[in-house]
Amino acid sequence: MGKLFLVGTPIGNLGDFSPRAAEVLASTDLIAAEDTRVTAKLLHAFNIKTPMISYHAHNHKTSGEAILARIQAGENVALVTDAGMPSISDPGEELVRACRASGVAVESVPGPVAFATALALSGMPSGRFTFEGFLSVAKNSREAHLESLKGETRTMLFYEAPHKMPQTLRDFARCFGDRPLAIVRELTKIHEEVIQTTCTAAARDFAAHTFKGEIVLVLGGANKQPKTTISLEEAAALARAYAKANNCARTEAAHAIAKQTGCKKNAVYTAMLREEEGRNG
Repeated sequence: MGKLFLVGTPIGNLGDFSPRAAEVLASTDLIAAEDTRVTAKLLHAFNIKTPMISYHAHNHKTSGEAILARIQAGENVALVTDAGMPSISDPGEELVRACRASGVAVESVPGPVAFATALALSGMPSGRFTFEGFLSVAKNSREAHLESLKGETRTMLFYEAPHKMPQTLRDFARCFGDRPLAIVRELTKIHEEVIQTTCTAAARDFAAHTFKGEIVLVLGGANKQPKTTISLEEAAALARAYAKANNCARTEAAHAIAKQTGCKKNAVYTAMLREEEGRNG
């Protein structure tokens, strides 16, 4: 049985192609490429003659089955994407799962990764971050994705295509307001650029701007809410005042104050009853 190699390719600068990556691509029996025309340029630059097969989002099922069969028959196959590490926000992850499920060995040949490079360049907090990939083009799922991130305190990273940028920046401004935002483009190329801005300013300043090159958006996380130090007795007093002001039941008041203070609703409700019993007794 053969092996699947995940080979990282340059995200812009051919000088970032590692000697090991070149050696693996030259020695495998087959290269599975996202776009054979793009990979052909890389192979030509390093005088690599290995044959190729296409493997991308539109043919991954049939092509993946054919690739797996060839590996099981004893061939070594290298998987590459147009730029960066295959299987990261890429259909290659399905081929990796299929290989793992079939007992096929998978080996990595690490290379550049756009989101990690952009994060390092942005200067944003990097101790904890979340990679969100590409936003959906479907309005409902796109909005749901962004809404789910409103309270995210970690730095967030997104991939985006140039022609979608105006809409994405408008969506960011609506959802995240004045959060810090870094627009990182043309990584490792001559015109590499990092634009430090905010979501609101970016939506305004680049409404009619034509971006070029692949883009990584680095979005600042939400400010962490301070932990409450309020006592249950104080929360119960607030809940009683809320119930009186809004002419509502204890349960509704306890729920509202629990959301505001971080106290548990049942504990606030119990404290309200205990205080009332104490006054009545």
